[in-house]
Amino acid sequence: MGWRTRTADEPYADEEIEQRLREELPKWYLEKGWIRRKFKTSGWKGTLMLVNTVGHLAEAAFHHPDLTVSYAFVIVKLKTHSAKGVTNKDFELASKIEAVIMWQPGKEGGALEGTPDDPRFKYIKYDN
Repeated sequence: MGWRTRTADEPYADEEIEQRLREELPKWYLEKGWIRRKFKTSGWKGTLMLVNTVGHLAEAAFHHPDLTVSYAFVIVKLKTHSAKGVTNKDFELASKIEAVIMWQPGKEGGALEGTPDDPRFKYIKYDN
């Protein structure tokens, strides 16, 4: 059964997880049974904003990651405890977190300009 046909709670094998991460979430990695992503911030304000954003997305999805929170970074760890592994739930939440946290409206060419390129306003370090 390929990963595209998995049920929501069916865990993936490590090789499948690594392949799917390469294809869909290249900044995420597999470590000790969790998919993880380290987001770097510009300090405490950005860290709190990032944690609150992840918290909102997790609560809306009713699927909750483990977080490691420090002054200038946040590590997000996902796995489905009830399935004892990484499932589609984890990939879907990771994708939503990635899309929202890494959103840079100024690069889309719309009306929203995005955060000014000024150290006073920086709060997250984007993976350009």
